[in-house]
Amino acid sequence: MADWGPVVIAVLLFVLLTPGLLFQLPGNGRVVEFVNMRTSGISIFIHTIIYFALVTIFLIAIGVHIYTG
Repeated sequence: MADWGPVVIAVLLFVLLTPGLLFQLPGNGRVVEFVNMRTSGISIFIHTIIYFALVTIFLIAIGVHIYTG
């Protein structure tokens, strides 16, 4: 029996929090830009912090588990 919860949560958040895919914080011309497909170093850093915080909340604090088998 495998626990797929951490894998699913990590992949989903990685795809959704890719800078420039859905939003970019901070943007190149504004504070938040949507679907611009461009990024910067500070944007990558901010999105990394958001990713780490959300993964920590979902996997450690809430304890999401998806079992197969």
